[in-house]
Amino acid sequence: MSWHNRVSFERQLHQRFSRRQILKGIIVGASAPAVSALLAACGGGGATPTPTQAPAAQPTATKAAASPTAGGMTPTSGMAGATPTVITTGTAVTYTKDNPPAVFNADQAKKYSNQQITYYGDSVGIGAELDQILAKKFSEATGIKINVVPKPQSATENYATYQRFFSAKSADVDVMMLDVIWPGAFAPHLLDLSQAFANEIKQFYPTIVENNTVNGKLTCIPWFGDFGMLYYRKDLLEKYGFSKPPETWDDLEQYAKKIMDGEKGSNANFVGFVFQGNAYEGLTCDALEWLASSGGGTFIENGKVTINNPNAVAILNKVRGWVGTIAPRGVTTYQEEDARQVFQGGNAAFMRNWPYAYSLAGGSDSPIKGKFDVAPLPAQPGNKHVGTVGGWQLGVSAYSKNKEASIEFVRYMTSPQVQTYRAVVGSFVPTIPSVAADPQVLKAMPFLQSLQDVVRVTRPSRETGEKYNQVSTIIFQGVNQILNGSDAAQVLPQVAQQLQRLIS
Repeated sequence: MSWHNRVSFERQLHQRFSRRQILKGIIVGASAPAVSALLAACGGGGATPTPTQAPAAQPTATKAAASPTAGGMTPTSGMAGATPTVITTGTAVTYTKDNPPAVFNADQAKKYSNQQITYYGDSVGIGAELDQILAKKFSEATGIKINVVPKPQSATENYATYQRFFSAKSADVDVMMLDVIWPGAFAPHLLDLSQAFANEIKQFYPTIVENNTVNGKLTCIPWFGDFGMLYYRKDLLEKYGFSKPPETWDDLEQYAKKIMDGEKGSNANFVGFVFQGNAYEGLTCDALEWLASSGGGTFIENGKVTINNPNAVAILNKVRGWVGTIAPRGVTTYQEEDARQVFQGGNAAFMRNWPYAYSLAGGSDSPIKGKFDVAPLPAQPGNKHVGTVGGWQLGVSAYSKNKEASIEFVRYMTSPQVQTYRAVVGSFVPTIPSVAADPQVLKAMPFLQSLQDVVRVTRPSRETGEKYNQVSTIIFQGVNQILNGSDAAQVLPQVAQQLQRLIS
């Protein structure tokens, strides 16, 4: 099989099993459970690069969380959902995937019974499954029909889709998931929820509420957060004599090579490290972590483009050197689910990913259940451990014909009850402090405490506003070019020039 054919095969295989892509954000680190404060998801992405190197070992697809189908989502049993997580709360509430919270606002919502709203929700995986389950629960209790439409998996494509809806002032979408970096760009087209959520909004992390408030208008309600972290095989670290996860990127390189060399004899597909290397928003998130943890800055700071500097060149060329060595050559086409499939299939020692993968990798039918843990992403000596912030919100279109019904659906979906449910069965990081501190949530996601000292880094969405999408595209295309073999010292000056022209 030729290289190009093999890469194409890999991508088809991955896409078949793909779950969601996302993530991005704003905010900064916090205390304890407040770690959850900000998060954002990195979305799937743009153009698939043309690989220039030989193929990597083909990832072994583990059981898919859910499989997207043309024209709609057909939920299937997710990794986490095959054997539902069961946690009994102190108030005798037992959450399982198929036992969502009661609709507390049903009486109010029934005023709009028989109305229909269209909700652009998660695309694949446990998130898509929960969307269907919660929408069904809400519809049964209120009489409001919810048409759940999977949003485009790629955040880049998702953004463009919303742009088209809004430009046409279309009423074809009522409620939608919004990346944490989008409120500024879409504010004119979103309903002001200030009055409708005057009582509830105080319970959310203030920083996220501030992010979602544009010129005094509450554009959307915080739903869940994200931040990048390192997944590692604790059984293999012990087997090869490592007492703790890697502290630096050099450590990771060394650990990954030793483990990979040792495992190759029994598993030819085994690799050291997988991450999101495709040319899409997810790579912007990964690149931000590489640079910020190596003294390379955060792309654009105080209105100045800083991406072209010696530390940035050094770390990006180091990552380039991993492609085809400790990382599979196909990693330059990987998004979140591609990486998860490899790691969860028992074919990688380390993985960079978001919290959603935690419950999936720990599912009862996961090959690595009980064999992995999470840690802060490595940092070069003298620098702090960081994680890109991400997260998603729920908003209501200003062009919706059923605004009140839509508001009640958002009220239910973003409630403490539903956030607790989603945290327990899907490891979605809550955006409400009291939920993040709930013992049952911490039991499901112990990393909320263990990663509390990681510095949250944010993409330059505030600095660039409506131009952020273009900014990110320039960045991830340049970094992907580096991963595919180009010298960072040659690419970053061009990237910096493009960014400077765009923001000037």
